[in-house]
Amino acid sequence: MRLIDLNHLGRARVIGSWLVGDVLVDPGPASCLDTLLAGLDGDVPRVIALTHIHLDHAGATGSLIERWPDTEVWVHRRGARHMADPSRLLDSATRLYGDDMERLWGEIRPVPEDRIRVLEEGRLGDFQVAETPGHASHHVCYLHEPSGTIFAGDTAGVRIGDAPVQAPTPPPDIDLEAWAESLDRLAAWDADRLAITHFGSYEDVTAQLDGVRLWIDTWALPARELDQDAWVAEHGAWVAARTDAETAAALVQAAPVDQCWLGLQRYWAKREGR
Repeated sequence: MRLIDLNHLGRARVIGSWLVGDVLVDPGPASCLDTLLAGLDGDVPRVIALTHIHLDHAGATGSLIERWPDTEVWVHRRGARHMADPSRLLDSATRLYGDDMERLWGEIRPVPEDRIRVLEEGRLGDFQVAETPGHASHHVCYLHEPSGTIFAGDTAGVRIGDAPVQAPTPPPDIDLEAWAESLDRLAAWDADRLAITHFGSYEDVTAQLDGVRLWIDTWALPARELDQDAWVAEHGAWVAARTDAETAAALVQAAPVDQCWLGLQRYWAKREGR
């Protein structure tokens, strides 16, 4: 099991890709393609296993499939069509990132439909697959049974250095009730460790999952009551009091705070029929 730090925009500990035998979990964005390939050092995965299709996790997939003619892509059924035709995914992302799309994520290439395996829950090789919505409706997590490791994408939150655990809550489909149930599903696996994209591997599984719950309990309701500037300022002060400036910057890059507010606002608007 190898963690490849993709050094997103030149900063360490923001996005990591995991190589587990011949399975590559979340290859990251196309803007980090050269760093990923260098980290693989000639290894060609049999499978690219996506936890979800957000560009920081899956953006390089199409470019890699063009290089690797025998590699297949595992993805949730709701994400499969967007890997084959990423136009709607790109339209949605462009509304968030605007002119920064290319710099942040690089070129997004389609994946031929015949290279896509639509996932079902249950065993797939050495992995157990579970649907884990909350961060995204098309999110899955993988339990690698031989190592007792859950590859959790964003469901188990963001954790960088000694900064507090954060739940990344960007638009468009945050569902806090579903997220709570997904955390329970991960806990029920009783795994030895969590491997997360942002960033690293942690053996205090219960504490990590509880950290996600605590962040949601602490920050979701204020996002309904405070405007964006006030919420972002309070959250920034909370993080700054608990870690150093470089770690705080990595946390913000991994989970942009303004987008977390926007995602929670959208969640509350849906809840309240607005």
